[in-house]
Amino acid sequence: MENTVGFPQLNARAPEFNALTTSGQRTLDDYQGKWLILFSHPADFTPVCTTEFIGFAKHFDKFQSMNCELLGLSIDSLFSHLAWMRNIQEKFGVTIPFPIIEDIKMDVARAYGMIHPGAADTQAVRATFFIDPKGVLRAMVYYPMSNGRSIEEFVRLLEAMQTSDANSVATPEGWTPGCKVIVPPPKTAAAAEARAGEGYDTTDWYYSTKSL
Repeated sequence: MENTVGFPQLNARAPEFNALTTSGQRTLDDYQGKWLILFSHPADFTPVCTTEFIGFAKHFDKFQSMNCELLGLSIDSLFSHLAWMRNIQEKFGVTIPFPIIEDIKMDVARAYGMIHPGAADTQAVRATFFIDPKGVLRAMVYYPMSNGRSIEEFVRLLEAMQTSDANSVATPEGWTPGCKVIVPPPKTAAAAEARAGEGYDTTDWYYSTKSL
């Protein structure tokens, strides 16, 4: 049981944190009113993580336009983070515009289920958490140590969740802005009977789509 990993729960309050970062102290409440993508990486000065940070940096303005902040984390020290950020700027010409949490004691990593003993006892796996403006955890995505994340997919997922929230709809596989969205299915026999005449693109009573 010592190796059991605890995970936060979707649609519940995200675990609180009060952590030192490359931009000073940060808490969950600092992001109230904004979306937050909190993501962990195994270690500084590693090739896959470097590509991910460059990817997040290149999409930073897009996330900002969507009212979303970025916050990285690894179990390395603050000084390691600062040196790595400077190295990325020097060697790749990319400035890292978001903070990185120093989590030497692994407090945040454990609270968010980022430590998986089967992968590494002292490194955070590639975990990504989407936290909404009310501090509620809305999505979690885990990748293996060997493979980098798709930042484009995170942009797409955030756009999809924001669209669902704003319009009380769902989005189909691979949805991108401009595609049709899914209308919630009827919940009564009478509503199912009436669905065909409600003006949606209806394949069957349980599957209807519309354009926004």
